[in-house]
Amino acid sequence: MAVLERVPDVVFKTRVRDESIQPNPYRWEDKTTQDIFGGKKVVVFSLPGAFTPTCSSNHLPRYEELYDEFKALGVDEIVCVSVNDAFVMFKWGREIGAKNVFLLPDGNGEFTRKMGMLVDKSNLGFGLRSWRYSMFVNDCKIEKIFVEPNFSDNCPTDPFEVSDADTMLAYLKGEQPKGVSEPRKEFVG
Repeated sequence: MAVLERVPDVVFKTRVRDESIQPNPYRWEDKTTQDIFGGKKVVVFSLPGAFTPTCSSNHLPRYEELYDEFKALGVDEIVCVSVNDAFVMFKWGREIGAKNVFLLPDGNGEFTRKMGMLVDKSNLGFGLRSWRYSMFVNDCKIEKIFVEPNFSDNCPTDPFEVSDADTMLAYLKGEQPKGVSEPRKEFVG
C-alpha cells in the first residue's frame, strides 16, 4: 500500500439536477479532484458499495448524523466515495435520505485505484471495489488517513473499526480515537 501525500487527479462522472432538461432533469457533469478538494477541508470516507449492510446501516448514516459537529470543526464538506456509478449512488442517497454527505461515484474505480485502495471482492460477487477507509483532506493534501485492518483481496471479513465517523471526529477534535493505537501520520489500521 503506497503512502500518498495528495489525493490523485481524476475526473469523476457525476449527475446534477438541471430543470431545463425534461422529463428527467439531470445532466452529466465532470468534476475534477480540484473541484472537490481544492481550497477546502474535506472529510472523505470510502466504502465497498451502495446498498450494502454496514454501509447503509452505520457508515453513511453516522456521518450524516454528525454532520453539524464536523462543520463546527471547520470541515467544508463530507464526501462518500464508492466504486459505483452515478445512478446507483443517486438512488442509494435518495433511499437512505442522505442530505448532507456528498455521494461521489467512482464508477470506473480510477480514484480508488490511484489511492491504492482498490481490492478484489469477487468472493462476494462484487468484483473490484474500494477497501473501507476515511481521510481528512486539506486543499488536496491528505493530512490523515484511517485504513481498516487486513487490507487484502477477497478478505473474508469487512472490517469496520477505524473509518467510522466517530473516529474521524475524535481525531479532528484532537482526541485519541477509540480503538486506535498511537496514530501514525500516514496510515492507521
